[in-house]
Amino acid sequence: MNPLQPIGHVTLGFLATIGRITMFSGISLSHLFRPPYYPRIVIRQMIEIGYFSLPVVGLTAIFTGMVLALQSYTGFARFSAEGAVANVVVLSITRELAPVLAGLMVTGRIGASMAAEIGTMRVTEQVDALTTLSTNPFKYLVVPRIIAGVTMLPILVFIADIIGVLGGYLVGIYELGFNPANYLQNTWDFLESFDVVSGLIKAAVFGLIIALMGCYHGYYSRGGAQGVGQATTYAVVSASILILCFNFILTAAFFTVDV
Repeated sequence: MNPLQPIGHVTLGFLATIGRITMFSGISLSHLFRPPYYPRIVIRQMIEIGYFSLPVVGLTAIFTGMVLALQSYTGFARFSAEGAVANVVVLSITRELAPVLAGLMVTGRIGASMAAEIGTMRVTEQVDALTTLSTNPFKYLVVPRIIAGVTMLPILVFIADIIGVLGGYLVGIYELGFNPANYLQNTWDFLESFDVVSGLIKAAVFGLIIALMGCYHGYYSRGGAQGVGQATTYAVVSASILILCFNFILTAAFFTVDV
């Protein structure tokens, strides 16, 4: 057998998948700016993505802030820089940890749910029924989820910023013995508005990725219950990988270091 044949087969399959995702994303985004709209579905998706994801995002943020404060203090104590703990906590939370961790948590919860719901509709021919009833599946299924993801994830990340900094504050005050006024002053003085804004921009991009991957894998699922399960897995894995990739790209774009 030709040893290059498997490599070519995998490469062509990968390129075909990239093409399908690109076309699906282009069609979905083009429908964002054209009526009709379904506000009730958008609101329902906002509640599902935002309100019901708040507990898991909040718990992740507060324990991340606590652990970050402990680890920072342990490291900085080696060269007598314990006062920088507040600065490291607030920058790490707002710039990186809150957007990325919130995105990954929402991916595991909402991305899988989107893929499973739309995938079930696909294998039971409900998507075809929408087309028969002159209802565009992209308008009815995909666009509301994109709008909800792009709008609600920044709100979740903003709340996670506050909760994460609060977690670092609690550990710093009650565990590490910092002065409360000094800790808050260091946090406020070192934080810049762009640190928060950059994290919120990342959150909006991550929300778009989660919605697109969940809807894409659900929309093209095949093969009954097994196909729906595979679509759910692919949605979570692909969205998680893309979040990490785009996190690097956006960080490099926002915080370019001149050497």
